[in-house]
Amino acid sequence: MDNKATNQMASLDHILLLFIIIISSLHVLPASATSADKLKTATTIRKVNRKGPYVGLVTVIETEEDAFLDSVEFRPDPNHPFIDLSGRRFLIGKIQGKNVMYVRCGRGMVNAAAATQQMIDLFDVKGIVHFGIAGNINNSMSIGDVSIPNQITNAGLWDWLNPDKAEGGDDEAYLDIGNYNVPQRDGNNNMLGSLGYGHEQLYSVTGHINSPQNVFWINTTREWLHLAADLEKMELLQCVNASLCLPEKPKLVVGLKAATANIFVDNAVYRDFLYDTFEVSSSDMESSAVAMTCVSNGYPVIVIRGLSDLAGAQTGTNAIRKFGSLAAANTAKAVLEFIKKLPSNYNVNS
Repeated sequence: MDNKATNQMASLDHILLLFIIIISSLHVLPASATSADKLKTATTIRKVNRKGPYVGLVTVIETEEDAFLDSVEFRPDPNHPFIDLSGRRFLIGKIQGKNVMYVRCGRGMVNAAAATQQMIDLFDVKGIVHFGIAGNINNSMSIGDVSIPNQITNAGLWDWLNPDKAEGGDDEAYLDIGNYNVPQRDGNNNMLGSLGYGHEQLYSVTGHINSPQNVFWINTTREWLHLAADLEKMELLQCVNASLCLPEKPKLVVGLKAATANIFVDNAVYRDFLYDTFEVSSSDMESSAVAMTCVSNGYPVIVIRGLSDLAGAQTGTNAIRKFGSLAAANTAKAVLEFIKKLPSNYNVNS
């Protein structure tokens, strides 16, 4: 094939790719939007992607967003500072000279997976940094600490078993509710039975079509964990204000395990069960969904979570209202330091 034919084929491929982007973006816009609005948004997405690639940043709630945007020098793109899609605002700009694409996904696994998949599908991102606050499950960790896990599980994928059903199926672990009867630990008289913790079905670009792999743990990206290793030396905030401080200086730890479920854990017994059974150090409601979405699509992912409370091990009320902002601020500091460590090839068209 001569050069002219080759160039023509390349041009056709480019046109086809643009067409796919346009069609894909039209489907994520609300049905009430006019065709002109949809086309305008699709055109904006193409223009934004020409300035990519970007580091994708996904957080969850306003507390985390405020702490992050207050602590970093975010430079909005002068022409396209944001794009609104499906009720979410995707911010576009630079941090530390690197192109970033930021979105607040909202609470829970469905929101987390949906926002992550949308970012991956529509924008030229090279990987996802997911961050926020979490409950502390590990007694060797403290409120204010930051965890960057190497493995995350969906601890909300249950088989709720009939009390007459014997254990021993394909589940990873079991929680016998009767063991926690009060005043007696008599499992035989509790009709709630037991929970069997099941596996995720991971569909992946590296796997066979329609043949998911059963997995219990989702691994975050090894290369990014290596980059994050030096963050263990960083200094974190100890005080919310002049009158509210933690008793010890917080620390950052890389390489622990985390659990995710659509459950806010504020129960000491269940907290102990999660740690004793799965050896997880933190519990949140989004991380495994973001990580699984990235792994499924073949994208790098790292999770950075600040510990805001003791997940039920406290005396009295949960500490998240007192220390949630501090945990979010320490998380934001860690995210900023990680962005600094990313290779220079993330700085495009500066």
